[in-house]
Amino acid sequence: PGTPFTSRTVFSAAHVVADPFADVSPDSPAAVDWDATLAFRRHLWSHGLGVAEAMDTAQRGMGLDWAGAAELIRRSAAEAKSVGGRIACGVGTDQIASGSLAEVRAAYEEQLALVEESGAQAILMASRALAAAASSPEDYLEVYGHLLRQAAEPVVLHWLGPMFDPALEGYWGSADLDAATDTF
Repeated sequence: PGTPFTSRTVFSAAHVVADPFADVSPDSPAAVDWDATLAFRRHLWSHGLGVAEAMDTAQRGMGLDWAGAAELIRRSAAEAKSVGGRIACGVGTDQIASGSLAEVRAAYEEQLALVEESGAQAILMASRALAAAASSPEDYLEVYGHLLRQAAEPVVLHWLGPMFDPALEGYWGSADLDAATDTF
């Protein structure tokens, strides 16, 4: 504890802890036990791990809407700062279901601003809305290029592909993995 076991940063995509006493329906926003959720993150940091927060593999699309993810980012980033923990947070477009390329870019920008304002490193996640709006590899290059030029610090690019989410088929402008990787 307290001593990193490698010079590399290892990020844990930790789940949130549900509030077992909350009176919620299946259609209600997630009820989070914030004390237990942040305690688990402190435990991970005590072992030298970073936390990858608000990720599609741990929270997004699994109970947290954008408002809940934004709250998780704010609270976890503040906690990371208070204990000297490393944190990176997911930036996506889940506050919109679909839209034009300009609307997708604006959704990404909103989330990027929140993550950077919180003091966390940004992780640019794949976007269902971008997959639906883009018509060519150039569309991806324009959106991601804009975001990368705008980012204050280096970002992590996160792309799991259609095996994780079929709505991401053809991401980066091609269903061919080699062609998509070239664009990426």
